[in-house]
Amino acid sequence: MKLRYIALLAATALSMGVISPVLADDSKPYTEGPVSEVTSIRIKPGMFDAYMKWLDTTGKQIRDDEKKAGIIVDYAVYTVQPRSPQDPNLYLVITYKNMAALDGLEDRVEPLQKKIWGSREASAKAGADRESMREILGTQLIRRLDLK
Repeated sequence: MKLRYIALLAATALSMGVISPVLADDSKPYTEGPVSEVTSIRIKPGMFDAYMKWLDTTGKQIRDDEKKAGIIVDYAVYTVQPRSPQDPNLYLVITYKNMAALDGLEDRVEPLQKKIWGSREASAKAGADRESMREILGTQLIRRLDLK
């Protein structure tokens, strides 16, 4: 009886040694990282310098204010060689800490925009004016996955 008990205990211990690493390895091999909003833009012919000037002045002020307020983590501008006339030639990338940072975003950004334009109407007009320099082809959210 005692020998059977010891054998059963040994078999249990061995099986736990084989099974427990499998159970411990059941977690995801990554963690969810920051979220970036990638806007694809096609700058209209002859407007590259004018649009870059806007980005370097007003656009930069907005993003720097958002960064100081903790609304965004970072931002970047990327130029790209388009493959066709329908492809973007510029990407604007705004990075947020996580997906939750997008909740109530408009309410947190509006006071910063009012500081620059004064009113929602003036902000809307400025947005329409930018459309004379560029065309937004689309925006997509991407999330970085950090491998463990």
